[in-house]
Amino acid sequence: MQYRHVLCLYPYPQDQEPGINLWPPTGLEYIATALKGHVERISLVDLRHERKFHAPRRMAEFIRSGVDLLCVSIYWKARYAQVCEYIRQLPSDRPIIVGGREASDRVDDIFGRCPNVSAVVRGEGEQTIQEIADGRPWDQILGLSYRRNGVLVHNPNRPLQPIEAIVPPDRTLRRSQYFPTLRGVQLLPMEFDTILASRGCPYKCAFCTFSLNSLGQKRDYVARSPESVVDEIAASPAEMILFADDNFFVRPDHVERICDLLIERGIQKRYSANARIEVARYPHMLAKAYRAGFRMILFGLESASDKTLEQLHKGFTIKQMREAFAVLRGFPFFYHGYFIYGSLGETEEEMVAIADLARDLGVHTITLNRLRVDKFTPLRKQIEGMPGYRISPNGYVYSPEFDRQRLLRIRDRIRNRFIYRPGQLARMLTALHDCEIVTYPQMAFFGLRSPLFLYDYAAHLGHKVLKRLRHRSKGRETQANVAGNQPGYESRVLPELSS
Repeated sequence: MQYRHVLCLYPYPQDQEPGINLWPPTGLEYIATALKGHVERISLVDLRHERKFHAPRRMAEFIRSGVDLLCVSIYWKARYAQVCEYIRQLPSDRPIIVGGREASDRVDDIFGRCPNVSAVVRGEGEQTIQEIADGRPWDQILGLSYRRNGVLVHNPNRPLQPIEAIVPPDRTLRRSQYFPTLRGVQLLPMEFDTILASRGCPYKCAFCTFSLNSLGQKRDYVARSPESVVDEIAASPAEMILFADDNFFVRPDHVERICDLLIERGIQKRYSANARIEVARYPHMLAKAYRAGFRMILFGLESASDKTLEQLHKGFTIKQMREAFAVLRGFPFFYHGYFIYGSLGETEEEMVAIADLARDLGVHTITLNRLRVDKFTPLRKQIEGMPGYRISPNGYVYSPEFDRQRLLRIRDRIRNRFIYRPGQLARMLTALHDCEIVTYPQMAFFGLRSPLFLYDYAAHLGHKVLKRLRHRSKGRETQANVAGNQPGYESRVLPELSS
C-alpha cells in the first residue's frame, strides 16, 4: 500500500460552529469509508469533539507520530479563514489533501493561503481519494488540482459516480457520538445522525446552491435501493436521523417501500426529511411515514410573494401553498419552513409578510436566509447584469436599497413577528412533545443542562422590553415637544404620561 495511516480531519472546533450542534461530518465520513482497503489505518478526527487537538501544535504532534497522509474537509463558507490558518500550521513534510464544497470553490485561494497543501480534490471525492491512496500519478487523476514545479495544475473535472458505486459511511470509524450540544454542553440524551437516501434533485430553482456542485455539475435525481437505506438506518446507533436528501419525497413509491421495511423490521427511530409542498398529494404515503417514525418535515417555502416565487422558479404559488398545508395540518408532523428574504425587487413589507404566512400555514418553526447565489446558480447571471446590485464574496446579494445592516434588521422583524405571537412558543414545544422528538422531561433536562442558553434567551427578551420602553418614551417626548404650545396640552397629555 502507498500509505499506511491516513488522518481524515474535520477542522471546525466547537467554538467555530455557533448554535446547537447535532450532526456528524457526513461528507468526510464518505471519504474515510472510501479509503477502506486502500490504506492500512484510518483516523477520523472531528475537532468539535477532540479539544486536545484545537491547538495546531498538538495536532502536529499527532501527525508526526505516524500519519503519512492528511485528508481535510473545508465544507462551509463560515470560518473559512480560521480553518485555512489552522491547516497552514500543520506539518508540510507529508501530503495534505483538501476537499469539500468550499474547497472546490476556492482552489487557488487555498493554495495561496496554505503553502503546505499538496492538492485540492474538486467535486465528489470518493474515487479521487482512492486513486491518490493507490499511488496513481497525479497527472492521471481527474478532479485534482496540485502544484507542479511551483505552477498550479488543474486536471479535468471528474464525472459524477453512479450512486450504486458510493459506499455509505462506516460509522465504526467514528471516535465520537453525536448528541445535541450548545457551546460544548450536551443538551439531550438522544444521538443524532444523517443519511442520504438519494442524490440530486429533479427541480430547477433559480437560487439553488445544492443541486449544482461547485463545478457546475448537476446530478440528476437518483435514489438508492430502499433495502440499502434501511440497512444503513439499522446500522446507525442514532435515535434521531435526518435524511439529508434535497427532497426525500420525490418518489412516493420509493418512500413507501422504505417505510414498509422499517415497519416490518421493527426499527423504532425518529426521522426528519426535506420535502416540497407536492407531498400533500399523497396522504396515504404521509400516514405510512408517520407510522414508520417520521416526525419532522422541512419545506423550502422561500417567500410570501407570488412574484418572488415565480422569479425563483419554485413551481408553485401562495394559493397552492395554502391548499397543501390545509391537507398537511391533518397530520401530526412537526413542520419547519425555510424562507429567503432580500429577493430581487422585494419590499420590506413583502419580506415581513413571511411571518404572517408561516403562522397561517401552521409552520412550527422557520429559518430565514438572506438571498445568496453561488457561482453556477441561474439567478447569479441575472443579478450580475443589474445596475446597483452587488454580490459579496460569500455570495450574498445586496441592492442600493437593502444593504447588509438593513436586511439583518428586517430578518429580526420577521423572526420576532413570528416567534413572539401569543402562544407560538407553547405551540412549538407541544408539537415537539407530541411528535416524540423532545419530551417534556427532556425539555426540563435541556434547561438544566444549558443555563447559558436560558440566560441568553432571558437577556434577549429583556433587551426587547427595554427597547420598546425607550421607543415609547421617546415617542411621548416627541409628542410633548410638538404639542407643548397647543391649548389644553396639559389636560390631554398628562393622563397618558401618568398611565
